[in-house]
Order: sequence, then C-alpha cells, then structure tokens
Amino acid sequence: MSIKKLLVKYQTHDKDTGSSKTQVIILTSEIGNLAKHLKEHKKDFDSRVGLLKMVGKRRKLLNYLQKTEKDAYETLIKDLGLRK
Repeated sequence: MSIKKLLVKYQTHDKDTGSSKTQVIILTSEIGNLAKHLKEHKKDFDSRVGLLKMVGKRRKLLNYLQKTEKDAYETLIKDLGLRK
C-alpha cells in the first residue's frame, strides 16, 4: 500500500499526525527516503545519525502500540511490511 492510503486508513481525523499509528507510518516513509539517500551518499554520517534516531523512535512507538493495542500493532506491521 502507498503511504497516503495507509494514512487515510489509520488516521482518526483528516489532520491526524499525532497518533502513534500515523507517526509510525510517517517515520517509515522518512526512513525509506533517508535509506535511499544514504545508499548514494555513503559518507553522510550526520544523516546516518538522524536515521538511527528515527528508527529508535519508530521502535519505541511500535513497542507502545504492542502493549496498548495488540490488534492494531499486528495489522500495522503487516501493512507496512516490517519485521517484528
């Protein structure tokens, strides 16, 4: 699924960017874009640090979702194609 379709599926209202589900979707998109950038620019260490911070933040949000909303966590992981 595309990012826009996933956002529409998981948003609670039109301008929802703060719920944990939508934050995970947005972070996943940004992580993918930054990973592409780093494949081309291998020595961009500042961006690499930012990527690691984003991955950590996404992991924390996913752990929170796993504790609070197990079903939503499972479907989100499946839709995004992430490993557990």
